[in-house]
Amino acid sequence: MTYRRVELELSQPLPDIVLSAQEDGCGLIARWRGRLVGFRMLALSPGTTLTAARLQAIADEAFAPAVVAAQLAMVLPAPDAAGEAAARPRLSIAICTKDRAARLARLLASLQALAPEPTFAAVEVVVVDNASVDNATRDAVARFPAMHYVFEPKAGLNFARNAAIGAATGDLLAYLDDDVVVDRDWLVGLAEAWRSTPQAGGFTGLVLPYRLDTEAQVLFESRGGFGRGLRRLEYRQARHGNPLHPVGAGMLGAGCNMAFDRRLLVALGGFDEALDTGAPLPGGGDLDIFYRVLRSGRPMVYVPRYAVYHEHRETIAQLRRQYWSWGLGMMAFLVKCWRSDPALRPLHRGMVGWWFMDQLAALLRAGRRLKGREVRFVLAEMWGGVMGLAGEYDRSRARIQTIRQAHQ
Repeated sequence: MTYRRVELELSQPLPDIVLSAQEDGCGLIARWRGRLVGFRMLALSPGTTLTAARLQAIADEAFAPAVVAAQLAMVLPAPDAAGEAAARPRLSIAICTKDRAARLARLLASLQALAPEPTFAAVEVVVVDNASVDNATRDAVARFPAMHYVFEPKAGLNFARNAAIGAATGDLLAYLDDDVVVDRDWLVGLAEAWRSTPQAGGFTGLVLPYRLDTEAQVLFESRGGFGRGLRRLEYRQARHGNPLHPVGAGMLGAGCNMAFDRRLLVALGGFDEALDTGAPLPGGGDLDIFYRVLRSGRPMVYVPRYAVYHEHRETIAQLRRQYWSWGLGMMAFLVKCWRSDPALRPLHRGMVGWWFMDQLAALLRAGRRLKGREVRFVLAEMWGGVMGLAGEYDRSRARIQTIRQAHQ
């Protein structure tokens, strides 16, 4: 199963799209005068010709409201809560990476190609090499002289994220995973988010697929991927209509594309190094920091224009493990919250119950449709959740203590 990723500029005449015999559909990325306005997965038969007229009809149905919103945004003055009195912030961009020099170089090239953004007084890029086994990461960074290299010997993503806090000099600290590429408007989108809500503690943005070349990549995106939609959203401690907020912090965005007030990160004690530790517990760190930012009383803002393209898992086995790690990280995060934030314990308990009931409902739906692969994905995530509840956070704390002692 392979989908062609197609970018459409809706202000221009649309082309015919002719699929090859190996392509089963399209992932349509829509823009209006360069501005992202939508994404749609479209299943088709191999060899199909999607005529310009049919494509226009699909675009009218799927993207018309977003195009109208984009047109209004271009002619109306954007809300600017920062005002003239607010000092322009300095921005640090942190990339935490381990043994993926080729993907890192691809990301650095996409950052280098961005146009300057006058909202930021200065922009720096800090690459944190998280215990790579050779010099390939260092050599990749050396090809981009303006970017800074930091080595963190303790293996674990949150060790690297905390090293970035110490190395960065900016007022805002944006994190990118090494398996993404930034959109042309990524910097503009982050600036737009900050200008609208400079008091926010954190920002997240849209995550679209970098490619849809394998069955696993298509399935992941078809099941929702990292998508959070094309509307600006603002989250605070309380949220009308969601009795479990802010415990369901995953709705705020994804850890591969997030930014924070760096002083707030310092005040919060940085990232919990027992979460997002790599292979033993490869998750939960973004959920935890989103939750703690909201509990600090600072809002978080999601802005779709602050967008990246993510390289999804290539194989079904890798994807199944990703779902397992999601369940593991979710429950490890909730166990940590239960202990550290007793005021919200009823919500933590409620989230555990809701999560397992939601997974069970998904399992029943997949079973009724005889979708064996869907069943296995859901079972993997549920099993990860069971393991997360059964002491994974404690096991991870013991592991990181051993790591710290080894590097004293």
